[in-house]
Amino acid sequence: MKKTAKSSLLVASATVLSLSLSLALAASAVAPAAAADGPKATAEPSATPPPEMSTVGGARLGQPGTQADLGAGAPVLPKGLSARSWIVADAESGDVLAAHNAHWRLPPASTLKMLFADTLLPKFPKSTEHKVVPSDLAGIGAGSSMVGIKEDETYSVHDLWLGVFLRSGNDAVHVLSAMNQGVDRTVQDMNDHAEELQALDTTVVSPDGYDEKGQVSSAYDLTLFARSGLQKKDFREYCSTVRAQFPGETRKNKKGKKVRPSFEIQNTNRLLTGDYGLDSYKGIAGVKNGNTTNAGATFTGVAERDGKVLLVTVMNPEKNEHDQVYKETAKLLDWGFKASGKVQPVGELVPPRSADTSAQPGANASGEAGGSGKDKGKAKASSRPVAASTHQDGSSGIGVALAVTGAVLVLLAAGVFVINRRWPLPELMRRRR
Repeated sequence: MKKTAKSSLLVASATVLSLSLSLALAASAVAPAAAADGPKATAEPSATPPPEMSTVGGARLGQPGTQADLGAGAPVLPKGLSARSWIVADAESGDVLAAHNAHWRLPPASTLKMLFADTLLPKFPKSTEHKVVPSDLAGIGAGSSMVGIKEDETYSVHDLWLGVFLRSGNDAVHVLSAMNQGVDRTVQDMNDHAEELQALDTTVVSPDGYDEKGQVSSAYDLTLFARSGLQKKDFREYCSTVRAQFPGETRKNKKGKKVRPSFEIQNTNRLLTGDYGLDSYKGIAGVKNGNTTNAGATFTGVAERDGKVLLVTVMNPEKNEHDQVYKETAKLLDWGFKASGKVQPVGELVPPRSADTSAQPGANASGEAGGSGKDKGKAKASSRPVAASTHQDGSSGIGVALAVTGAVLVLLAAGVFVINRRWPLPELMRRRR
């Protein structure tokens, strides 16, 4: 069903009018069902897609190959797709419009930083400052992407997150991990959060996505990370920022006075910034790219067009052409916008385990048809933003507007956190030149 900001708002308003306080008090949270394929696997990625994969989100998503149900008038899938795995999903409804090996466990590269950010962003106010010590930068993999953090310099959390999102800086990841009681603790927190999101294809070994034995994720899981992260205002701001100023190294000027100049950093997401021969994608609003030896090129992007919000993840295109991962993402986004409303979903993006789906009786959080689960508890009212605002980042060169495009989240007097069954995106950034 096609959803727009207007229709979502009407649905939410109708919900408030129709649900009485007595119903809210009587309603019990519908439990997210346990994942159909059991505990998270930690196996090394396979050379070819396994014959059977996870069925979280629907049985079709566990099948190898391309999954699509094209209705009357639906456009054919793009030609020339070479990625090992990809997925096209409606960010608001959660419907998976088409997928290819969606649950194939593969190295994620720096797209794993979406999970890192979604896990740690709430822990530190952006104004918090931290002085870097040598141990903060220990253990960074050789050849890592870096933003240029220096020992004995002080950085704000805001600076560090700009380094993570724009330059994919592993040095910024390690400093934030040190603030979170170390890399080991951060890895555990990320794995725990992946479990909460029902991202059961994912095993985190290094918080920055650097190639490590046993570190895997999937196109499906990366899309869950993006969708969860985009619920957070700061996540949306950082992943859509094109360029910013980053603090440099303190030195003495000609007069002997200590000064600390800054330098410009630019987002490495080529659909956001454009590249040689590649234009920025119309309506793009993030999210994250990655590239390592084992993973190849990986990318998750979110874009909005005519009130429709789509998420696309592409992993490891086999074509060895410049910007191939972005070209294939753009093709899939174009297809998704044209196909929306003309295809039957082949699955869905499941909500987190703790999400209260009681507003939609019978909802099955595991994505399996006809199932039910036991109560796992209700999401707290403060866990997701409910209000939209407008933000202008002068350092980015492009204005970023926060506009409500999904259902309004409602906190009833009984304390029930009501969300749409499909886990809608409550706000989305739009770029305005």
